[in-house]
Amino acid sequence: MGTIVTLVVLGAIVLYAIYLYNTLVKLRQMAAEGWSGIDVQLKRRADLIPNLLESVKGYMQHEKEVLENVTRARAQVMAAQNGSPGQRAAAENILSGALGRLMAVAENYPDLKASQNFLEFQRALEETENEISLARRYYNGAARNLNIAAEAFPSVLIARQFGFDKVEYFEIEDTSDRATPQVSFG
Repeated sequence: MGTIVTLVVLGAIVLYAIYLYNTLVKLRQMAAEGWSGIDVQLKRRADLIPNLLESVKGYMQHEKEVLENVTRARAQVMAAQNGSPGQRAAAENILSGALGRLMAVAENYPDLKASQNFLEFQRALEETENEISLARRYYNGAARNLNIAAEAFPSVLIARQFGFDKVEYFEIEDTSDRATPQVSFG
């Protein structure tokens, strides 16, 4: 009788270990899917930039430095494509800042703001930025779930045994992006 109870307990432990392993695999795949979603949107944004730059070059001949900064930042993003989420986020944050400066300078050119091409690229870029934000939120949620499972007991025992490591979040590096905007109506 004692042998049967021992076998049942051992069987339950093995089944629970299999359940934990499968859960960790599922969470790792969800994090990979989330990263893939970010990657697709970042690639889309990188592909839009040369066309956007072409549409503004004729209007913004005196803003060569702004255009060069966007080009350099895009090159950094392309170089960081196979890097870690932290490296990729740092490069993307530089690009976001350069694009923000480009859009701010574009406000000084009424003809450019009226250009249909520029308006279409601006709209596409804004839509892509929204998609990046959604993809980042999904990825960070999946990363959080995997990280919790990889550190919580008893799944940490299975995670360590089978190499389930924590994953990096895709975070905003520029602290000014986190600051609350100051609004004044006076």
